[in-house]
Amino acid sequence: MPLAPDPGVLLVPLSRRTILLSSSAGLGAVLLGACSSQQEETGSTTAESPTPEATPTPTPEPTPTYEMTVWEDNTTVPHLFFHSLVVDTDRAFDGDEDAAGYLDYMATMDEFETFLQHVYDRGYVLVSPHDIYDVAPGGAVVSKPLEVPVGKTPLVLSFDDLSYYEYMEGDGFADNVALDDDDQVTTTYTDAAGKTEQGEFDYVPVLDRFVADHPDFSPHGRKGVIAMTGYNGVLGYRTSDLGYRDENPDLEQDKQTATEVADAMKADGWEFSCHTWGHLNCTEMPVGTLQEDMGKWKAEVEPIIGKTDLLIYPFGADIAGPEPYTDANPKFAFFKAEGFNSFFNVDASTPAWNQYGDRYLRQARINVDGISLKAAIEGKNDVLHGFFDPHAVVDPARPASIAGS
Repeated sequence: MPLAPDPGVLLVPLSRRTILLSSSAGLGAVLLGACSSQQEETGSTTAESPTPEATPTPTPEPTPTYEMTVWEDNTTVPHLFFHSLVVDTDRAFDGDEDAAGYLDYMATMDEFETFLQHVYDRGYVLVSPHDIYDVAPGGAVVSKPLEVPVGKTPLVLSFDDLSYYEYMEGDGFADNVALDDDDQVTTTYTDAAGKTEQGEFDYVPVLDRFVADHPDFSPHGRKGVIAMTGYNGVLGYRTSDLGYRDENPDLEQDKQTATEVADAMKADGWEFSCHTWGHLNCTEMPVGTLQEDMGKWKAEVEPIIGKTDLLIYPFGADIAGPEPYTDANPKFAFFKAEGFNSFFNVDASTPAWNQYGDRYLRQARINVDGISLKAAIEGKNDVLHGFFDPHAVVDPARPASIAGS
């Protein structure tokens, strides 16, 4: 039997700075969003939905050099996620109107580095959602054998909103993901004095380096899944025709550059997910609005990052409660027809939750951020303790409150 969320918890959307805790468990499903939504509601819809495609082929796997075993139960595979990392805590946590949101929903560079070492030391290894399901030609989704090194525990990592939204500019985050002079993936960062340089300024190059130093952390060459919107562009480049056609004279070059960066990332084990174009609340939005938004995503984001069958819900706002999806749910029927086979909400009340339906996999993600670190340190939620020591991970640069809410 798959694990299920607390029946008393309805997966519903919340604003940037609110959190819903289960009244019965005291923990519940944490539904959050660290970026501003662009929710344009119009009456238009996309053209007729295409026939669903098979699961995209992930990056070719290197031949394992470890003694492998089949994981006994794929419904116990955990999934943790982050947002973009804070580089300059002085600028991010400076008390302005965005500071509380950064404290709530972002982790710092130091926190991510310590986190990686802890999960590695505890025997976790990186896997992809595509390692735990297969899709038949007719759209049926089934669990498939997951091989991991003997004594290791599989872990999925994902990351939301690698767009470097306009509101983040000047607040101590990276500017974009880029390729260096050797065509290696890196990030660009502008410090408080206005000096711009390339290096490890967000999770992509940090995790790349960590895996290079600890190849056994990724026995199949996996890195993480990046949930991508489109309204402010992709990977830090202002690539949206709808948003920047009259504002960005380098629009076409930005599209080309972003595509080259995305291709390099995919070749190195990264995967991309749809996060809707406008960071839409899929619980609240009507089907027509989701259809229009998907048309924008497929026109402006998919050509850059490629096709994907992964859908990560903004805010964790699922299209159903814990009950299985069915075709009677018009939102599921639409998303499935658009080619999505796996769906991801947010639930920090349990170490792992995976639901296999006849035509989908649904997996819960656990947030690692100021909200969850605070709850762990205050003894209100012990889920993170199974992955790492929250007291050791939390950055001393955070205020005593840890979170902003």
